[in-house]
Formats: sequence, structure tokens, C-alpha cells
Amino acid sequence: MEDAYARSVPEVLDFFGVEPSKGLTDSQVALHAKIYGRNELPEESRTPFWKLVLKQFDDLLVKILIAAAIVSFILTLINGETGLTAFVEPFVILLILAANAAVGVITETNAEKALEELRAYQAEVATVLRNGGFSILPATELVPGDIVEVTVGCKVPADMRMIEMLSDQLRVDQAILTGESSSAEKELESTVATNAVYQDKTNILFSGTVVVAGRGRAVVVGVGANTAMGSIRDSMLHTDDEATPLKKKLDEFGSFLAKVIAGICVLVWIVNIGHFRDPAHGGFFGGAIHYFKIAVALAVAAIPEGLPAVVTTCLALGTKRMARLNAIVRSLPSVETLGCTTVICSDKTGTLTTNMMSVSKICVLDSFHHGPLITEYSVSGTTYAPEGIIYDNNGLQLELPAKLPSLFHLAMCSALCNESVLQYNPDKACYEKIGESTEVALRVLAEKVGLPGFDSISSALNMLSKHERASYCNHYWENQFRKVSTLDFSRDRKMMSVLCIQKHTQIMFSKGAPESILSRCSHILCNDSGSTVLMSASIRDELESRFHSFAANETLRCLALAMKLIPMGQQSLSPHDEKDLTFIGLVGMLDPPREEVRNAMLSCMSAGIRVIVVTGDNKSTAESLCRKIGAFDHLEDFTGHSYTASEFEELPPLQQTLALQRMALFTRVEPSHKKMLVEALQHQNEVVAMTGDGVNDAPALKKADIGIAMGSGTAVAKSASDMVLADDNFASIVAAVAEGRAIYNNTKQFIRYMISSNIGEVVCIFVAAVLGIPDTLAPVQLLWVNLVTDGLPATAIGFNKQDSDVMKAKPRKINEAVVSGWLFFRYLVIGAYVGLATVAGFVWWFLYSDGGPKLPYRELMNFDTCPTRETTYPCTIFEDRHPSTVSMTVLVVVEMFNALNNLSENQSLLVIPPWSNMWLVGSIALTMLLHVLILYVPPLSILFSVTPLSWAEWKIVLYLSFPVIIIDEILKFFSRKSYGMRFGFRFRRNDLLPKSERHDK
Repeated sequence: MEDAYARSVPEVLDFFGVEPSKGLTDSQVALHAKIYGRNELPEESRTPFWKLVLKQFDDLLVKILIAAAIVSFILTLINGETGLTAFVEPFVILLILAANAAVGVITETNAEKALEELRAYQAEVATVLRNGGFSILPATELVPGDIVEVTVGCKVPADMRMIEMLSDQLRVDQAILTGESSSAEKELESTVATNAVYQDKTNILFSGTVVVAGRGRAVVVGVGANTAMGSIRDSMLHTDDEATPLKKKLDEFGSFLAKVIAGICVLVWIVNIGHFRDPAHGGFFGGAIHYFKIAVALAVAAIPEGLPAVVTTCLALGTKRMARLNAIVRSLPSVETLGCTTVICSDKTGTLTTNMMSVSKICVLDSFHHGPLITEYSVSGTTYAPEGIIYDNNGLQLELPAKLPSLFHLAMCSALCNESVLQYNPDKACYEKIGESTEVALRVLAEKVGLPGFDSISSALNMLSKHERASYCNHYWENQFRKVSTLDFSRDRKMMSVLCIQKHTQIMFSKGAPESILSRCSHILCNDSGSTVLMSASIRDELESRFHSFAANETLRCLALAMKLIPMGQQSLSPHDEKDLTFIGLVGMLDPPREEVRNAMLSCMSAGIRVIVVTGDNKSTAESLCRKIGAFDHLEDFTGHSYTASEFEELPPLQQTLALQRMALFTRVEPSHKKMLVEALQHQNEVVAMTGDGVNDAPALKKADIGIAMGSGTAVAKSASDMVLADDNFASIVAAVAEGRAIYNNTKQFIRYMISSNIGEVVCIFVAAVLGIPDTLAPVQLLWVNLVTDGLPATAIGFNKQDSDVMKAKPRKINEAVVSGWLFFRYLVIGAYVGLATVAGFVWWFLYSDGGPKLPYRELMNFDTCPTRETTYPCTIFEDRHPSTVSMTVLVVVEMFNALNNLSENQSLLVIPPWSNMWLVGSIALTMLLHVLILYVPPLSILFSVTPLSWAEWKIVLYLSFPVIIIDEILKFFSRKSYGMRFGFRFRRNDLLPKSERHDK
């Protein structure tokens, strides 16, 4: 029944054909079970494991690598090659791909846990009226039309419409669904609101929420997937994960690279068609296969196989740094996403605030003798910890608040007229509540006021353990007085009272809505003398004025406290006793903003990140909080910046678009609105981070570019998120954003490093093929260079230090290419030099080396015809391992020098020396050690087709490698002088690498 909230009780009962005194019959239960199904969230079909594995290979570069491995394997078989070395290349390629696939499968499996966690919020049992009698049944057996009784502590087993109150009031904690900071009062009357949200449906008990006060009966109107919890499940189920900005750019780069590779491979093959019939190949088909192998080697050279592993490693290093900032990353790519976040949609309760109701203002009558003087006190402390200071009107600290009569009686009343519990949880190292948050706030106030009697009470209390300190003062008052009777809160009286006895004195303490208490007071307590005086009209008017100021201007939740002497012997209370009360004081409480939030929000603004506060609370409360935070001081008022969900939905599409661009506050929202907000912002090309802690936040957390859950939040929210804040603190998000930006900058540097290295390898193979000289590098040697010698320095580049002004720059555009324009030209130049130097080392050995044959260049170019003509040298010289070893070593060393170039994009090595990143220095040393090992250790040298080098050969390696630093220093100089940028605008069309024009949906 979709509109049960708008129907009267008889209409709902008639719809299901149920009598409120008897409940459903067995036959009706069977019929309804058949029509509506079981009361459980259906298990969603899991993605088969084999599909998850295959999905990891759905990438263009990966497919090219697989094709290269298969072709290499087939060609090896065709050529009749045997032994371990013949199959090293395809084996290593497939091993890398398998490792990357394993990481992907584990990540995706974790993502499905959010839906499983949702089932934990379903109640296990329910007290049900059937066939005229009550019984306790499994909640899964409930059907629409069942009459269910709920009481304090019950988890609501299904969506239900209230039909009968069995106590003065019924209050439900539905924060997991709506994010409201206080419990919601339920009633029997139908709701007339149009476009009603969960908060407006005051006669509906929602599945998974908890009853915190009262007792009542309700009729089931929705079960299983047709509940509020079920709609959240459906929303999560139909939410697709968004690709991160870096993933999109790498995918685009992969497509671009694939086209370039295909073009170069075909070009190399076509250029060498004339050599297919050379006798050395044994015929046209043999020549075609030989040059096809060269094309495959070219593909292996062009694809940075180590890139996925290096990106993953760099992001993992970032997560360790973030963990120290209390940001626990669940999804590695989200680390980088933070760097380009443009909008943070922040939950109010628990993120910007402490989610711990605290008394912040006290109002009492200070003196009457010199004219009525009302005074206010401020109370510090933003948590349930019994620590805080009370300040007077002048901002001076009260050393012994309990010596003041009004504060003394205020603490006494707060402790006794109270049903809540405050305790210390050693496992979580924090103070926790049981019961209503407003009552716990009064318990904490009683602790802050302290006890009368001796001057050293403050230091004595501080010596107690945290467990003893939690409610020490409250326990003192409870031991001094014995509770005789309690008159519960009711909606018509809007107050509660308790009757207490101390020796020969009986006192009734009352608390409630200020208007209810004030109307029943005839006297008021004076704070200076402790005497009581008549409540005059002027005093009453002044107190009402202060109450309206607290409620309207400061949006405080106000309670008034009062007392009355009761004749000895009376054992019970009635509403008739609640008159002629003595007014003690007025307290104003709020869910206080976190102290560090203001500076964090200002950091966001300076970094070009917009913050939108999203909450289920009402508009005025949220606007007041935003003013208290102080980060919205630039807004004169919230007109045009603050919208309720209903107001936003009523706007025409064009005005909604404009409203989104200015929005700072979004109130009275339910789960669907949060997800809608994320989608709308993404349509405007924003990169959205969404924070949340409740079950209601899960769909939006899953939909956002980066979902951030609170450490104290629900398991569902954590499972749906990309990152968890261990300290629930908004300021930690800002620190994580700065870290994310630094990680992206370093990621860019090592991607550029790897690209320039691979360009060098491609140039090397291409030039060798065009010149018609022997293969300079074997495929297995290229793999070694790409994985080990590229991978280690590239990973170490991830340790480059964070720029000091990283949070002063605007977020980068999501369509910003990783490598573009002038930078791409720079790396083409470097890559070309790397390739030419590698070929030069190969040619040098044949032409000029003392240990080589010193051939004429023409002989080298005609190496393939050697067996068919007479020569002064043996043809086996072209199978010597020295020249390829020299060229491979040149390639390794030149890339080590190039790694130093990547300490900074534009700064000279004279400004940022190598030792500024000792990890990079260490990785270069380790890489060179590994390379020396494969040269000089026999089993490895055979595997990689290399041989030891002489000192003369090492010198030529250094001569050919070092100039890469000089070339890049010149290019950096032009970049700093902006000539490079001007040249770049002439050189490029827009970006040489492709880029998305809009945010993919």
C-alpha cells in the first residue's frame, strides 16, 4: 500500500480486511503471503566468478598484449624453438595480466558486500496479533495486514501504519534512514503533505528503525523489497560504479596508443616487404614471419606492461599516507579521484557536527531585588564527555558553578528527571548514550556543574577513572533522592515529572517545553540568594523573549526545568500536581559543529572546491548550523543558496540547473534525493565526493565519484563507500584531498616517464627495421626493461614531495589529458633520443669497438645476404650477444638518467637535486644492481641473451646516456621561459592525446 500515510486508520484496516482486535486469520495470512511475498530482502544474483575474471581483460591494451603473447607463442612453435627461453616472453606477459586480473576481482567482490550488510538491519522477531491472540513470530513471516505491537528497544520489522497508541507518546530513532539528529515522534493522524518525504510520514514506522520511547500498535503495509529499506537496496542494485578520472584518461591513452601501435606495426611490415625474399629468411613466407615477429616486438615495446602495476603501487603508497590522516581507503583508484574533486556533498549530522546533543546556553533569574535581572551562561564542550566549562555573561569562567543556587538545582533536576544512561565505552574510547539524546545532554550538564560542598571538587573528579567519571555527579543525586513516582511525557502536557524523597522532604522535578512549564509556574528561583519570588508578568515576558531568541535566532532546542515541594506521604503524581511550580531555568541545546570544520571548509574554498551541506533536518536548523560554522560568511543570506528537497523538485529544469550551481545547503532530504543530487551534479561535469554514515546514504555513496563513509557509521554505508573516515571528521577529507592531488601529480610524472621510455623503445625498433640492420633488442630484453628497469624508478617517483601550494590551485578539469601539447613534444624529443642512442650503441659495437668486427656500415645493412656471398668475416658475428647487450645497457642507463629528469616537471636538477627523493636514488641503484646481475651471472645472462661488458663498452654506454639530462634541462628551460608553451600552441591541434568532452554517465 503506497499511500498508507495519507489514509485514515479505518481506511487502511479495510484495505487489508483486518479487525484491530483480532488480527488476520490463517487463511488471510496464506493469501497475503501469496500476493505480497515474504518479508525479507531478496538475495541478488551474484556475478559469476568467470565473468568477473573476463571483465578484467576487457581493456584494449590488455587485449593487444594477449594477442602479442599468443602470436609469440605460435611463432615459437612454427620456428620449432624449444627450451625455457623460447617461451619466456608469452609466459611473462600472461603472468603480469593474471596478477592485474586478481587485484580487479578482489576489488569487485568487496563491492558486493554492501548489499549483504543491508540485510543486518532487518528485525528477527515480531509480536503479532493473529486469530485474536498475540504471539512472537519470525519477522520474515509477517504479511501486509498483520497487527504488530512495538515497544522501547524494538527494531521495527516492516513498514507499518500506526493504528493505536498504548502510551502517551511513541518516538522512533530513524536516523539510519533520514539522518535526523533527534528521534521522530509518531502519531495516528493521516498526513496531508504533498510530495511527502520520510520525515513527513509521521504515522509510518519504517523497517529497520528502532523505537526509543513509548508503546503502540501498527498494521503492516509493506514487506521485503516494498519497504523503505527495500527501496534503498533497489537503488544500490541499479547504481553503476563510475570510472575514476585517471582511469578514463588511461583508457583514452590506451585507445590512442593502440592506434599508434597498429599504425607503426603495419608501417614496419610494409617498409620491409622488399626484404621478405632475402635468402636468410628461407623464402617469402619465412621473411613475412620474421618481420611479423619484429612487429610483435614493437607492440611489446610500445605497451608499458608495468603501468598498471606501478599505478597500483603508487596509489597503495598513497593509501598508507592517508591512513595516517584517519582516511582509510577501500578502493585504490579513489585516492586519485580526490585530487580532482570539485564538489563535496557533506552530511550534516555526525560529519560537520559531533552528533552528540550538548547544552550550550543556560538562562536563569539572577536577581530580583534591584529589578528583575535575567542572566545567561554559556557551556563549552561538544561531545558526551563530562568535560566542559561554564562561562558567565562576561565570558569569565565559573570556578564552582554548583555554589550558585539556580545552577545547583538545575543540575539536580537534570539528573533526577531523566531516564537516559551515560557510560564510557573502553573499546571505542568514547562516552556513549542509551536513551534520548536531549536527556543525555542534561546528564552531561549535571556533570559539568559538579557537586556542592567543598572547593576541591573539580580536581577530585578529574582523578576518577573515565568509567567512574561518566555519571559520578548523576549517581550522587540519585543516591541522595529516592524516586517514588514518574509522570511520563505526553503530547498534550509536553512535559514529564518525577516525585523524589530526601529524608523528610518530597520534591517534584519537572522538565518540558518552555511554553508548557512557564504557563504552570507561579514562582521563580533567584540565583543570587537562593530565595523564590513570585513570577511577575515582566519576568515571564523576558523569559519568553529569551526562549524565542534561543529557538529562532540560534536554533537551539529548548527545555525549561522546574520544581515543587509536595506534602509528605503522597505516593503518586497526576497532571493536577503540575501547577504552581517554581521555575529553575531554561536550557538551550544543539548538535554542535566540530571545532575544526570552519578552517577545513575555508581550505576547500581556496582550493576551488564547493561544499554542499546535505541533511534530513529542517531548513532553519541547518541554516543556523552553517552560520555557526562560519564558513558561509561570504553569503549575506541563504536565499538562492538553500533549498529543501520539495522546493528543488518544484523548480523548472532550467532553474534547477542554475540552483545547482549556487547551492550550499540541501535540507529535508531522503535517500533518493541524495542520489539525485549526485547525478545532477555529475551531469554538470562536476566530480562529486559524497559523505554519509546511515543506511540512507548508501545509494548516493555508491553513485558518487568518491563515497566517503564515517567510521562510526553503519556497515552498509562503509561497504558502499570508497573511503572511510576513522575520526568522522570533515577536516580529514580536506587533508585527504591534498594528498590525492599530490598523488595525481606524482602519477602524472611516472606515467610521462614510462611513456618517454617506451617511445624510445619504439624508435629503437623502428629505426633498426628501416635501416635494415639486425634486431637491436630481443622481446625478452624489452620485457625486462619495461618491467624491472622502468617499474622501480617509476614507483619511486611516487615519493616525490607534495608541493607547498597544492591546496591553492583549482581542481584540474576531468577532461585534462595526462600528456598533452608541449609536454608530449618534450617526451617525443626525449624518447627519440633514447631510441637513437640505443641504436647507436648497437651500431658502434659493429663499426668501432675494439672487441667487434669493425665492419663497414654497408656490410651491416646487408647482414641478411651474408650466407650468399663471400665475406672476410664469419656470418655468425651477427649472432654475437655483445651488440644487443650494449644497446640494452644504453637503454637501461639512459632511462635511469631520464628518471632523474622526472623529479620535477619544469624545475632544474640544480634546484631539486637527486637526493631530494632518496627512494628514487635507491631504486636507480637497485635497478643497476639487477642489471649487472643479469649481465654477469651465467644462468640469467643466457636467459636474457646478454653477455658481460668490458670497461670500454661501459664508457661508451655512459657517453651515449648522459646527454638525455642536458637535452631535458634545455627543454625545461624553455618551459620555464614559456617559449615552450607558445611553441606548444602552434604545435598542437588541441591535445595530442584524446580527451572526453563531457563526464561519462
